[in-house]
Amino acid sequence: MTDALHTFIGSARWFGGKGRDFSVAEVRRLPWLDDGSERDGAPRVRIELVAVSYADAAGGTEVYQVPLAYYRELQERLDHAFVGDWDDEEIGHRYVYDALHDRVATHLWLEGFAEERSSDSLVFHRLPGHEIDLESRSALFSGEQSNSTLMFGEDCLMKVFRKVTAGRNPDIEIHEALTKAESGHVAALYGWIDAHVEGLPGVDSTEEPIQLAMLQQFLRTASDGWDLALASVRDLFAEADLHASEVGGDFASESYRLCIATAEVHEVLASHFPTEIVGTDRLQALASRMRDRLDAAVEVVPRLGEQADALRKSFAAIGELTQPVLIQRIHGDLHLGQTLRTVKGWKIVDFEGEPAKPLAERVRPDSPWRDVAGMLRSFDYAAHAVEADVEEGGRQIAYRALEWVERNQTAFLAGYSESRRDRGDPGDPGDRESRGLSPEEVTLLRAYVLDKAVYETVYEARNRPSWVGIPLTAVERLLQTSAPTTESSEVTDR
Repeated sequence: MTDALHTFIGSARWFGGKGRDFSVAEVRRLPWLDDGSERDGAPRVRIELVAVSYADAAGGTEVYQVPLAYYRELQERLDHAFVGDWDDEEIGHRYVYDALHDRVATHLWLEGFAEERSSDSLVFHRLPGHEIDLESRSALFSGEQSNSTLMFGEDCLMKVFRKVTAGRNPDIEIHEALTKAESGHVAALYGWIDAHVEGLPGVDSTEEPIQLAMLQQFLRTASDGWDLALASVRDLFAEADLHASEVGGDFASESYRLCIATAEVHEVLASHFPTEIVGTDRLQALASRMRDRLDAAVEVVPRLGEQADALRKSFAAIGELTQPVLIQRIHGDLHLGQTLRTVKGWKIVDFEGEPAKPLAERVRPDSPWRDVAGMLRSFDYAAHAVEADVEEGGRQIAYRALEWVERNQTAFLAGYSESRRDRGDPGDPGDRESRGLSPEEVTLLRAYVLDKAVYETVYEARNRPSWVGIPLTAVERLLQTSAPTTESSEVTDR
């Protein structure tokens, strides 16, 4: 069994330890989800928590959620999801499959939510307001990486967290707060699953539950924000004689609306979670962390060393700010790929933060400008990702890509700045009447944008070397100019 789980986990796209030597340290089985009858050849189904230990110098243990379906007979329809066959101590020899690929098995999760099932170690929680359609059938999304998502007809989605730890998952925690606040900028949360285990390696706390999955609204009409942005860039490149503001696929008004949505989500988060005003000491600590990340990045991307002194100066400027800064719960990993455009407006998704970071770091309050910086970098990526695929055009295409970036960054910042002014942001000590950013805000945003770009250089060097030039060029360009402002008057059709 452990050999089969080792092979299965090691080859799964959601496994975060690829390339590292690991072993299966322990398997903790949760209660069966089925009634045990195995009528009409139905499987036995349960969730298993697999602790894996790493043998390299970094060491450590992680826990992965592996839902399994146990069949008496081989299932040809599930060949692609085969995990192995072994003798289970309770039910004997069985053929075992990844349960999330099996519509017969996944229906048990819907039943669990509908009936709000509960045991000592497994609890289905449900929020009021949505009647679950038990007739809907599941389909597994193919694009997920760190998690797995099931679509149940057109009724709802279930997001299954593969790498798990003790404590409230920020995706559930934030969606619950925004749903109860009736925010129109997220998919409503319908429910979630808690597991209670003790003594499992890799779980830091036995008092906090492990949150396994969340059930939420299915946004049937949604279009991916990243795809829409790419389409807009392609439209611009196809119209050689028109500026970005003149092309039919101009994205600036959508960027403006998206930032209004972002600001309103930040406002709700500030009202439901603790906020704090931090001064010089904390800002200097933030600058120090940015410098540490830069030093580590230079080891991976030596070309960054050419800009290291200027980057350190930009980071150090944070510690010299005299105005206090508001920190609060934020998204933590905001980019165009975390947004959806529906007929009712923009929705923001995936509040889990950066999955590679420890939970304590993902739920730590931070400046909302970190989220803004993430989106500004995403606009830059959208334009230059399309540019990278264009074989002709040279300097003209490069100019038009930058024009698209600046137009949409300006629109996004205009929406954020105006939204904060309208609500009288208590964390903003600057001039309420200005459409632009205060000098302190420019300093902070600039540092966050550069810090994000430094992170991107490391990611690209390790995963997509051909794209490392996108963040490297951005760093060089940003160090030669000021951060984007909101002074443009070209943003229209809001």
